[in-house]
Amino acid sequence: MRCPGHSHHAPKPIKIVCPPAKTLDHGATLITLGLLSDTHGRSEIAHAAVELLLENGADILIHLGDVGSAEVIDALAVSRGSTDQQVEAHLVFGNCDWEAKALTRYAQDLGVIVHGRAGEMVIDGKRLVFTHGHDDREMNHAIETAANYLLHGHTHLQSDHTIGRTRVINPGALFRARRHTVALLTPASGALQVMEVSSVVR
Repeated sequence: MRCPGHSHHAPKPIKIVCPPAKTLDHGATLITLGLLSDTHGRSEIAHAAVELLLENGADILIHLGDVGSAEVIDALAVSRGSTDQQVEAHLVFGNCDWEAKALTRYAQDLGVIVHGRAGEMVIDGKRLVFTHGHDDREMNHAIETAANYLLHGHTHLQSDHTIGRTRVINPGALFRARRHTVALLTPASGALQVMEVSSVVR
């Protein structure tokens, strides 16, 4: 989706290698990602989405852009259960994040990791690239370099397909969508669960 009349220049992508979050009895490791996108400043549904993702086993949160407000970042800066352990959270910015510089400072102060246009992680041996989806160069680069996963938002449509060797996933949107959806992805197994956030009035 276009947001005419505005643009921003974000920092270069950051690459992070994440250690395993959980070890099973038989030695396999599983990390589950909680994916959300296109909140466009709507903090109430962002909080509901994060709560739903964590309740269903998300270890790491990734917001795929068009964050829209500091209040949405507040939703990402959450502790796990009754502990003081902050959930690892990442975000990229989209074409409607006009206040990216201010939001970057705010997120960093809260311990949320900011990647600018695009980020990259290696989780359980799988390389993931995540970006908002409005920059074809970032999307094409992930596919051309055969990333295992390309995660994006922007279209406000949930999708899951493969291009070449890359699985391309959009969890859907939390604003201006027929269904407000988020997704859980376990990169090691490829398991994907799309969930509707239905507790908030559209």
